[in-house]
Amino acid sequence: MKISYNWLKQFLQIDWDAQKTGELLTDLGLEVEGISQFESVKGGLKGIVVGHVLTCENHPNADRLKLTTVDVGQETPLQIVCGAPNVAAGQKVPVATIGTTLYTKEGEAWVIKKGKIRGEASQGMICAEDEIGVGESHAGIMVLNEELVPGTACSQVFEIENDEVFEIGLTPNRADAMSHFGVARDLKAGLEQKEIQKELVTPSTSNFSIDNRSLKVDVEVLESDLAPRYCGVTISNLVVQDSPDWLKNRLRAIGLAPINNIVDTSRIGSAVACF
Repeated sequence: MKISYNWLKQFLQIDWDAQKTGELLTDLGLEVEGISQFESVKGGLKGIVVGHVLTCENHPNADRLKLTTVDVGQETPLQIVCGAPNVAAGQKVPVATIGTTLYTKEGEAWVIKKGKIRGEASQGMICAEDEIGVGESHAGIMVLNEELVPGTACSQVFEIENDEVFEIGLTPNRADAMSHFGVARDLKAGLEQKEIQKELVTPSTSNFSIDNRSLKVDVEVLESDLAPRYCGVTISNLVVQDSPDWLKNRLRAIGLAPINNIVDTSRIGSAVACF
């Protein structure tokens, strides 16, 4: 069973490193068999910053290339050769600086190096969204919000997530721990044994309200002793669409591929609380 540490921290505010937390979980009977790293964007956008295209001119030695100068928050603007058809002066763009590692769709790494393209120095790369892993389009460079400050790390601009994931070898008698909330509950008990008091934070229901009680569904409980309470709710006017990035990242961290907002909501509910 995979348990996201970021997700776990939503229920229990703990500042221990993952290794120390894993040792306590193992002592509690939830054997941690391994801890893996998760990045919603491979490489975490390290070395990729916001750039401001100051000038954009035709390359003197190539018809389809542009010669640009880009402010990336350093003392001196960078000269970058760019082949994208949509690059223009005044844009805010993602720039992979010298030494930055980018990844192909297949996960192969390659490093941005200083070089010459058709005789002109190029000190970085203005990137398309697929080249930095935040989208699929390769139609041209990615144009960012014009209010962004040059030199700002792109990891602060995009909703990316870095996480640590526990692989727990759960035994059949521990069905109470088959969720993030269940593991958090055990972890709280373990911390209390060490005289560390932490509040178990439950999701807020303050924004949940019932506007219409006419859409009723009849439910018959055949074994009331086994299921003394059964609850349900009907939801109307739903639009099936992509889930938000935060939800996609939560699912990907525990090895599940996002599908859409309806399917993903049911899956995330199972991962959060299984009693």
